[in-house]
Amino acid sequence: MSDIYKVDFSGWYFKLLFVFRNKCRVVFFNWLIQFICYLKRVKLGKNVIFNGSPVIRRYPNSRIIIGNTCEFNSARNSVMVGLLRPCTFITLTKNAEITIGNSTGASGVTIVSATKVKIGDNVLIGADCTIVDNDFHHADPNKRIHEGYPSRPVVIEDNVFLGFNCLILKGVTIGRNSVIGANSLVIKSIPPNSIALGNPCKVIIKRNWENFFS
Repeated sequence: MSDIYKVDFSGWYFKLLFVFRNKCRVVFFNWLIQFICYLKRVKLGKNVIFNGSPVIRRYPNSRIIIGNTCEFNSARNSVMVGLLRPCTFITLTKNAEITIGNSTGASGVTIVSATKVKIGDNVLIGADCTIVDNDFHHADPNKRIHEGYPSRPVVIEDNVFLGFNCLILKGVTIGRNSVIGANSLVIKSIPPNSIALGNPCKVIIKRNWENFFS
């Protein structure tokens, strides 16, 4: 008999199990994670979904703000590629800020702010990306212990797509509609409507995505 008439029951079963397990995790635990966010004074918009438990450390007098209809995958098996870590949101100083816009999704992302990390609307952040606005330690060994670490704001504008395992460093702005390839190290700003990749990350294509599909 031709394979076209065979039904792969095993494949269907484990596919449905994957989907069912993720939905159950959200249904039973999302409310608890939102409550913990409330206790930690993280401001959440409407319909925010946490699939698995994130790590959240908010420094006194700093702010973490998440917009409407965002989704964050932290469970190891919540995405097909698997995750090395949960989503992590950390502020290091007073007045530091992490702001995430509406309809943004991330899997296993780490965001650490000493000044400001601002992420726009409709941003897709691939598995295990890291976004930091500081160096954690001063490059000058004479200042490393007694002085703060250099920090400059990071801005990721609307409709940006970050591929798997990208690292975004301090002072970077990624323009709207841009795509950053997997495993890229972004140390300089990327203009809008760009496709960029590499270590260090460089623009390889520029397109006006707003007119590309019209």
